[in-house]
Amino acid sequence: MLKRMILMLAVVIVLVAGLGFVKYRQISAAIAQGASFAPPPDAVTTIVAARETWPSTLDVIGTAAAIQGVTVSADLPGTVAKINFESGKPVQAGDVLVELDTRQERAQLAAAEAQRDLARINFNRTQELVKQGVTARSEFDNTSAQQKSTEAQVGEIQATIQRKTIRAPFTGVLGLRQINLGQYLAAGQAIVPLQKLNPIYVNFGVPQQNSAQSLGGRTLRVTSDDLPGATFTGRVTAIDSVINETTRNIQVQATLPNPQGKLRPGMFVQVQVVLGASRQVVTLPASAINYAPYGDSVFVVTNLTDPKGRMYRGVRQQFVKVEGSRGDQVAVVSGVKSGDEVVTSGVFKLRNGAAVQVNNKVQPPNNPKPKPEDT
Repeated sequence: MLKRMILMLAVVIVLVAGLGFVKYRQISAAIAQGASFAPPPDAVTTIVAARETWPSTLDVIGTAAAIQGVTVSADLPGTVAKINFESGKPVQAGDVLVELDTRQERAQLAAAEAQRDLARINFNRTQELVKQGVTARSEFDNTSAQQKSTEAQVGEIQATIQRKTIRAPFTGVLGLRQINLGQYLAAGQAIVPLQKLNPIYVNFGVPQQNSAQSLGGRTLRVTSDDLPGATFTGRVTAIDSVINETTRNIQVQATLPNPQGKLRPGMFVQVQVVLGASRQVVTLPASAINYAPYGDSVFVVTNLTDPKGRMYRGVRQQFVKVEGSRGDQVAVVSGVKSGDEVVTSGVFKLRNGAAVQVNNKVQPPNNPKPKPEDT
């Protein structure tokens, strides 16, 4: 009985040892296979970097503003008697826009003129009597003062009548009429907007690191997505004396000819300021740049060697300095040389030394002047 138990125990030990050895071999093989496993190369698109000549420009967003713009309003209260303009029409300086009811003032003017004429007669009569020594000097002084008073009263009423005839203060284009015939207007009530459109201002901000003083007198080009094909040229005419504490931008103002009135106050426009001579840069699609807080970088495709000495196509991360953009392109001023093969899509999944497979059947956009629907 004891011999049988010992035999059974020996058989069990041999079986357990055999199973352990088999498992050990399986795990060792799995570890070795995992250590030798290489992930498949990432599919990317590339472009060969090339130098181009870019004009030295500053591209910003601006807003059109009228050189002169007011809302014409009533100077004195009154009832609208005549409306002599149409909404949206151009007017000349001095054109009568609105006439308020002045019947009461004209009646007062007739009475005041009668008083003035009588005062003049009395003044002339008294003046002759004073020369003859018949009338006292004090009487002459009284008639003189009365004559001046009536003259001033007539002038005051005439000024009131003129102020109730509302004229265009300058040449420009009217907006929408805000009054109706027979309406009572309070003093200061709006009548119609008036804007001078030619020439026109364009206001825009530039970062404080750009020397705003160097922009004085610079030529600029203005375009708008709402005016396809139209380009306006002007010059910088004014620079603000302070920098905005919130945006750290300084406001710049340019003046542009606008003979057809296509640019309207408040319109959103793109401004391109010519800063100086052209420069040589390496142009890449914007999708090639890997933006990060510690610095911008690109991935350059090159031949690399793995730990076993085998050659493969991989990527090397290269930090770059980017200055400016144009359409779908960005300008790289350092970090990439002409002739480098740079990854243009798929950079988010790459790491330094990763294996790649280039497939350029579909390329990302790389147009310096894309159409608005393509951006």
